[in-house]
Amino acid sequence: MSQPRANTVETQRKSPLWQRLLPWLITLGCFAYLYGRLDAAAAAQGLGFLPYLLESFQNVSWGKWLMLMIPYSFFYFLIDSLVTWRVINWFNTRVRFRDILPIRGSAYILSILNEQVSKGAMALYLNRRDGVPGWQVASSMLFIMFCEFYYLLGWATIGVLLRWDRFPEVFHAIPWIALAACAFFVVFNLYFRARLARGSTLRDRPLLHAFRNGRAWQYGALILMRSPALLAAVGVYTLALRLFGIEAQLGDMLGYLPVIFFGAATPGPMRSVAIVLWVILFPDHEGEMAIFGFVQHNFFIFFNAMIGLIFLNRASRELFGDASGARIADPP
Repeated sequence: MSQPRANTVETQRKSPLWQRLLPWLITLGCFAYLYGRLDAAAAAQGLGFLPYLLESFQNVSWGKWLMLMIPYSFFYFLIDSLVTWRVINWFNTRVRFRDILPIRGSAYILSILNEQVSKGAMALYLNRRDGVPGWQVASSMLFIMFCEFYYLLGWATIGVLLRWDRFPEVFHAIPWIALAACAFFVVFNLYFRARLARGSTLRDRPLLHAFRNGRAWQYGALILMRSPALLAAVGVYTLALRLFGIEAQLGDMLGYLPVIFFGAATPGPMRSVAIVLWVILFPDHEGEMAIFGFVQHNFFIFFNAMIGLIFLNRASRELFGDASGARIADPP
């Protein structure tokens, strides 16, 4: 049996039942918690649950909100595509930036359910289009996710240090986590540079291709390339909160947002963990924050999916056939 066929069979195996149920259980738990908090807040104001939420909806200028979110979504798409393009060119194959846009945009459609699934779709696309081995592209996607962790943790640390006294005490652990993460990275990088545990064969696995070939400056460069998206989000989310009648400072949001984005990356529909974090961080505005978190994160993923629809025909054509409609041959 050929290697591509073996890979196909492997990817078709179903994941364990608990892995498929876990995201839904997390979501149900989050919404049960939200219902309890919101129902109590509504009762304290002498309102029913739904009237309490509708009141929060009615007080927002949705036109101004859209004027913030739509440009930010396009800006994020360009930054995200830039990061993907740069990593693919470093570790896989030479691709033009404009050729990354269709698959990065189309993958947003899949990310409605799971961001990791969308990265898998990009690996399949580059395997079919450019003959890049699937495991090698998957390695590049892991490299991006690894850098995203340090990117969010780094900015969260800066935000907490700038507003130390304004953050809940639990946030004071973030700088220590960052320090431990930096120590881990030193060991991690030395290992993949073959300066530690030279007899180990783990680093030679195909899935670790990008880490084996990556240099320390490339990790830093990727964090810098991604950072404009977070800085833009700090401004956009601060202004959006004010449309919901909640005053927030840029420095506070610099610490809050990376932590909330960690929650948004938790597998599961509706970005439920991120919504819970908004309610926890602004306990005096449960209704407004539940609505804010729900519309903010879900508009973002659904509007990104609409961006993906712009490129879907081209991505499908390049994945399943050439310009004349012929089927692309399977890579040898």
